[in-house]
Amino acid sequence: MNANNAPQILLVEDDAALAEIVADFLVSHGFEVTTEARGDTAVGRIINELPAAVILDVNLPGLDGFSVCREVRSAYPGPIMILTARGSEIDEVIGLEVGADDYMAKPVRPRALLARLQSLLRRGVGSIVGDAPPHKIQLGQLIVDEANRAVQIEGTALDLTTAEFDLLLLLAKNAGKVLSRNDIYEQIHGVKFDGVDRSIDLRISRLRKKLGDDPTNPERIKSVRGVGYILPLNQ
Repeated sequence: MNANNAPQILLVEDDAALAEIVADFLVSHGFEVTTEARGDTAVGRIINELPAAVILDVNLPGLDGFSVCREVRSAYPGPIMILTARGSEIDEVIGLEVGADDYMAKPVRPRALLARLQSLLRRGVGSIVGDAPPHKIQLGQLIVDEANRAVQIEGTALDLTTAEFDLLLLLAKNAGKVLSRNDIYEQIHGVKFDGVDRSIDLRISRLRKKLGDDPTNPERIKSVRGVGYILPLNQ
């Protein structure tokens, strides 16, 4: 954090014109932004500088963005947003698998980027739902420890990404209640669901796998056709 307490963002983007546009927009909204054009150089900068958040392109010289994310994830606790021209589902899956917290396809929509970045930073500071103090939620064999950002199922600790934990926490805080995709999307990303982005569905799928849920007949996180998802009270 700098002297003015402006959140420091590291923008890793090799398109100089785009980097300047994004940086100027974020600076105008109260951020301090530094840029990096190479993936291999970005690894050391992320670990040593520990910015408040990283915006990371995929197609970079030296080292691609997925590899950068994979290399820094264990040492860098802050949010990482993948920003790329790639828009396919498989690329989004890869991004989430290597530890990215969010994923946006180009062309960049500055206000949407700002909203999602602000949401990521809020989630890093405290609770993503309301202002209640962190607490531990137990639903049968499932324990979601908000204060320590830890999850156990049947006594076994789960290794969740930041994005996966935040989604499970939201479902746990609303256990027994159906949450629409728009509800979830707005809480997680800070903007309304556009009807196209499949990031929530992909994270639900990965959460089910980690919770040991049957993908063909899930019981821990149930789908409500045409509405959204529910975490049953009885786990």
